[in-house]
Amino acid sequence: MKTKIQPKYYPEAKVTCASCGATWTTGSTIPEIRTEVCSNCHPFYTGQQQRILDREGQVDRFYKRLQVRQDYVSEQKAALESKTSPNRPISEFKLTAKAIEALKKAEIVTVGDVLAKLEGGEKALLDVEGFGRKSLIDLKKQLRQMGYEIPAAAAEIEI
Repeated sequence: MKTKIQPKYYPEAKVTCASCGATWTTGSTIPEIRTEVCSNCHPFYTGQQQRILDREGQVDRFYKRLQVRQDYVSEQKAALESKTSPNRPISEFKLTAKAIEALKKAEIVTVGDVLAKLEGGEKALLDVEGFGRKSLIDLKKQLRQMGYEIPAAAAEIEI
């Protein structure tokens, strides 16, 4: 073992708290120790947990970040709900002009109207004059891509 590599030990090292000024002695390798908070003034030890040591507004910054996150989540949720709204017009879908006109003649102008028709199966939409199988396939594909739930009666393509 190497000799003279151990640090000098001070059995009477003085510890001073910068917050409350309390002092005590302990053993250490440093002759004098200064602490910011000790067990006499720390809120956890004194029972005053509502007193928070706030340096440079850390708590305020945390609450601001938390509020920004909550606002972001609520905006995303609102955007998702508006995307899958049953009041969305069919004209926003990438269908042929002929298919959109056929649906308008049958008074089907919103996604809610289409989903209500599909409750009766594919046949209900195929009975609309000027609306064919290709248009139905395209419409169902776009509905699924946008997050709409296709009724079970119209989920499978009938041939």
